[in-house]
Amino acid sequence: MDLNTIKQVMRPKARGELTGWREGDAFLAGGTWLFSEPQPKLTRLVDLSTLGWQPLTAGVKGLEIAATCTVAQLDALTPPVEWTAAPLIGQCCRAFLASFKIWNTATVGGNICMSLPAGPMISLTAALDGELLIWTSDGSERRVAVADFVKGPLDNDLKPGEVVRSIFLPAAALTARTAFRQVSLANHGRSGALVIGTLSGNGAFALTITASTPRPVKLEFATLPSLELLHARIEASVDAWYDDIHGLPAWRRHMTLHFAQEILGELGEGAR
Repeated sequence: MDLNTIKQVMRPKARGELTGWREGDAFLAGGTWLFSEPQPKLTRLVDLSTLGWQPLTAGVKGLEIAATCTVAQLDALTPPVEWTAAPLIGQCCRAFLASFKIWNTATVGGNICMSLPAGPMISLTAALDGELLIWTSDGSERRVAVADFVKGPLDNDLKPGEVVRSIFLPAAALTARTAFRQVSLANHGRSGALVIGTLSGNGAFALTITASTPRPVKLEFATLPSLELLHARIEASVDAWYDDIHGLPAWRRHMTLHFAQEILGELGEGAR
């Protein structure tokens, strides 16, 4: 869609050029949402793709994902053999309600910053202890966990003029065992519930709930819990079940509890 209110497009080459944020500005990464509907309040776009960030940097400490890394680039990653959680990357990439065109344009950072309940890059990075590096408007930086960054639908911790630079996934999370469950009302519909379980080498268990809740809910346990304890924690931790055309709250709750049971059984069997 043409954005006929845009008067200027900035193409910065370095961080020092990301200054002078003003009302009517928007950062442009992939733009798959930005150009999907009218944006009458916008007058200037700041194109982050010209900054030339390396999409993916894998090392002994973990994986750094540039905010401008596309879904296709992330899916094409060849991970180290010790990253037992790597299959989760492909599973979450395929949870997108998107064509191959979107895959090659949409960015990991953009999906997180949209902060929609069914954002699968939120699911992936929250489950793997992802941490955002945020460039602030005063030239400094701050870090925040993905699970804490998303506050609700289209609502997050990003302040005007701030830029998500990258997402870091630590090696400890990437070497965990994982279990993935996702459901949609339609065969190629938006996720109604997406639940991920992780079991670390030291026996710690975590369950990350997305899509069925307005924001990510991550539950952590020192060891594998009983099913009764896990269900009780879910019920106590979820303030509200999401309600939209893609699923009623009662159905989302039921599927989340069902998936939690399956994940606990899958990871528990492997632990034994």
